Amino acid sequence: MTDQSEQRDPLRAELLEIALDAATRAGAFLRDGRPEDLGVAATKSSATDVVTEMDIASEKLITGLLAERRPDDGVVGEEGASFEGSSGVQWVIDPLDGTVNYLYGLPSWAVSIAARLHGETVVGVVLAPLRGETYRAVLGEGAYVNDRPARVRPAAALEAALLGTGFGYRADRRARQAEVLRELLPHVRDIRRGGSAAIDLCDVAVGRMDGFYERGLNPWDYAAGDLIAREAGALTGGRPGELLSPDLTVVAPPGLFEPLQARLEALGAWHD
Repeated sequence: MTDQSEQRDPLRAELLEIALDAATRAGAFLRDGRPEDLGVAATKSSATDVVTEMDIASEKLITGLLAERRPDDGVVGEEGASFEGSSGVQWVIDPLDGTVNYLYGLPSWAVSIAARLHGETVVGVVLAPLRGETYRAVLGEGAYVNDRPARVRPAAALEAALLGTGFGYRADRRARQAEVLRELLPHVRDIRRGGSAAIDLCDVAVGRMDGFYERGLNPWDYAAGDLIAREAGALTGGRPGELLSPDLTVVAPPGLFEPLQARLEALGAWHD
């Protein structure tokens, strides 16, 4: 940890410690415990939107640790964990972001854990085991990757920007996203599709991409990565004047964020 930990609010320090512990345990479990015959345990929005037994087990591991350490906190998790809580703290968990990558043995998957205090995200941790990287942020204290400060790239012109994106699993949404991509691609440097929104947001935070956009993300997809990106110097939002949401997530440094957001608005990237 940095020297900031010595002056950090005790509650935020505790939440960060717990988030790091939970993400580390879940990441090691997923990395070391992946069965050779891993299969699909369930589907969600479509036949290609899958859940594996490891998603479910990872969420149980995380929520079990949270129940032990902070039993009065609320929890919302991608795989169904939901508890109101009474402390004012809510944990937002994606126990395995990039499930399809994990299913196929691709390395871009992560554990994402955020802590919100009275509705505001104050701690974010994204752990990518096969990258050997842990990204973290506490509100107002900057962002870090493996204890090194993280910072976005200086803003590129839109036509020189390398952008990340992702696609939904419903056929109608994917068709609409393809239309937006077809219109946008000639006007930027290039597009990357990694398969884990949490990692994509962190890649913007550490300067590996200039920006990111996607329609259809849920709070557990972006809660931790949003804070990490903002603490690294990015702007985040949805449609002009709105916060990022399932309608649209846009992340980029000032100077690129505005033209990217305006272009996505003009293209109707916020609707199917």
